[in-house]
Amino acid sequence: MKITVDQEKSLPRTFANVSTMARMSLGARPAYRWQLRSRALELGDRTRLMAIINLTPDSFSGDGLLERGTDHAVEAATAAVDGGADIIDLGAESTRPGAIAISPTEEQDRLLPALEDLLRERPGTVVSVDTYHATTARAAISAGAEIVNDVSGFEWDSAMARVVADTGCGVVLMHTRGRPSQWRTQPRLSPGQVLPLVFSGLCERLISAEAAGVASERILADPGFGFGKVDGENIVLLAGLGRLHELGRPLLVGLSRKGFLGKLVRNVQKQDCPPIEARRVATIAGNVAAILAGAHILRVHELQAAREAAAVADALLEAESPILQKAVGFDA
Repeated sequence: MKITVDQEKSLPRTFANVSTMARMSLGARPAYRWQLRSRALELGDRTRLMAIINLTPDSFSGDGLLERGTDHAVEAATAAVDGGADIIDLGAESTRPGAIAISPTEEQDRLLPALEDLLRERPGTVVSVDTYHATTARAAISAGAEIVNDVSGFEWDSAMARVVADTGCGVVLMHTRGRPSQWRTQPRLSPGQVLPLVFSGLCERLISAEAAGVASERILADPGFGFGKVDGENIVLLAGLGRLHELGRPLLVGLSRKGFLGKLVRNVQKQDCPPIEARRVATIAGNVAAILAGAHILRVHELQAAREAAAVADALLEAESPILQKAVGFDA
């Protein structure tokens, strides 16, 4: 098609003008150095992946490995390490809605043998323990864990902050609203309440942790998708995820197989689609959205799918970076 003189005059005069008009606006991902017990992880250059290993009989997503034995769990963990996981997250107590709490002793009986065997098989593995029990955290750290992933943000065991401070491990502080037994009956939040509640709650947790002697460079924040938030509340949280960078800490996001994602796609799926499969593609889509909003770490069940999703999303973030923009003529 031939361009007329008038049409040519109306065209942008530089490539920079075109790029300003057409450029996708993505969230910035700040760089951090996350200090763990014996090493540090550089965060921000690419998405780090935390692989979930559930040593439970009643995981919400049906992936609990307890009944298949420690050997099976360790085999799954070593496969994740070999498959590119940056962190292995071992959990021995379910926190699904309505879950019944177990004792720290039972939790340790499930968790510690798997942790010890995993580090024997793969000595360099960065292991996180998903626990809110201080005694379990201390025992796991003594056995070689680098990170405590506390879904309560130090609220369910008052001794946890001291354990983390004393051992110098890395810690994930999650925002949780209520207890699992309360989640189904809690009052719903309005869209305007979600982000302020999560932001202020995480601020309180960060202040409390630092007051207990936990250095800020050891802390990572998790907004807690599904933890006391239901359905559309999680969508609002995901849409506003980028605002949480104002906390000044790296962000971990756990969307994998969450029920609210399954509900979003239910009307476009076959009715007999199994729950795990029903949430698979929605999880990938949610993970991409989280990365583009600046998530540093994803907590995932399906490692390879997450690696591929992260490769695409990371490339988009890199293309949006000021360095590359300058190199190709984009406005900074």
